[in-house]
Amino acid sequence: MKKIATSILLILTFVFLYIMYDYISYRDSNAVSDAAFVKSDAIYTLSFKVGGKIDLLSLKEGDKVSKNSLIASINKEDFLLKKENLEHNIKALIANRDALVLKKDRLFKELGIQTTISKNNISISDEELMALKKEIYANKTKLDKLKKDRDRYKKLVKDRLISKSDFEKIDTSYKALKAKIEASYKKLNSFKKSTQNRESAYKISELKKSSIKEIELNIKALNEQIEANKIELKSLQKKISYCDLKSPVDGVVAKRFVNLNQVVSKGTPIYSIVDTNNKHVEVLLSEKKLHGVKIGNSATIKTEADDKTELKGVVESILPTSASTFSLVPRDIASGEFTKLDQRFVVRISFKESKKRLKNVLIGMGATVAIQRK
Repeated sequence: MKKIATSILLILTFVFLYIMYDYISYRDSNAVSDAAFVKSDAIYTLSFKVGGKIDLLSLKEGDKVSKNSLIASINKEDFLLKKENLEHNIKALIANRDALVLKKDRLFKELGIQTTISKNNISISDEELMALKKEIYANKTKLDKLKKDRDRYKKLVKDRLISKSDFEKIDTSYKALKAKIEASYKKLNSFKKSTQNRESAYKISELKKSSIKEIELNIKALNEQIEANKIELKSLQKKISYCDLKSPVDGVVAKRFVNLNQVVSKGTPIYSIVDTNNKHVEVLLSEKKLHGVKIGNSATIKTEADDKTELKGVVESILPTSASTFSLVPRDIASGEFTKLDQRFVVRISFKESKKRLKNVLIGMGATVAIQRK
């Protein structure tokens, strides 16, 4: 019995020593940590870019969702009504502008014709006026000669050197020419008034240019209003598109934050969607265990939910700062008095397994990781 007991004790001692050796050897060749968690870079908290009443909420928590599929929408009635009003307003403004453009073109053509006619009339009037003045001047010269001849004939009649009929002929010619000159003066005054009227007509045609300028300014103002309304319409169309919420990835609904018919404001969380194919492990590794840990080292991962299944991974990155570097209350060592703490660094490990093997690995799970040292 003593021999058997001694043998059992030796076997147990050997087994214990082997386990201790294996444990120490494993820990020496691997950096082991149970401060590890399954995480994802593809967790999306979705919200609307506009506020309103939710009239579609198609998914619940745990539902699968396809990329670009419609998952929620906000009532668009107010936006659509405003869009319709804007479109009608733009059409009305365009119609007014086009009418003014036609009016401007018509006035421009009329102005060109009127200006040309007025200029021609003024030119003709000036020529006729000049001719009439020359005619009056010539007749006055003749009248002066006739007056001298008449005075001379009158004296000769008194002296009975010529007959009275000869005097009457020259007197008649004199009076006729004088009457003609008087008529020419009346005609001259009439021409002057006519010329003034033609010049006034020309000035009126010139004034129409200011009307055309006013129309051009109105057209410019309408164009600016049309552009402003088009910009507003474009912005409104964007808002209408923002009323539909679509999934950015293929994934699963992790959280639904609101209910159907609820009124939400811009930026209110609606869904949280997770891309279940995007998984990795983040390990908080003690600085004492960092030796030999490098990017590319292989790793073994066991989740808390299934510690019998080993999953393969590889070190993807090692953050250059400790986890405490960005803590809300950083350590103050200015006084020289501090307690030395073991710092931890974040090591990211990517899975080297098929989607099927990772099916039961859920985001947020705890894990134990062993990183092979090199």
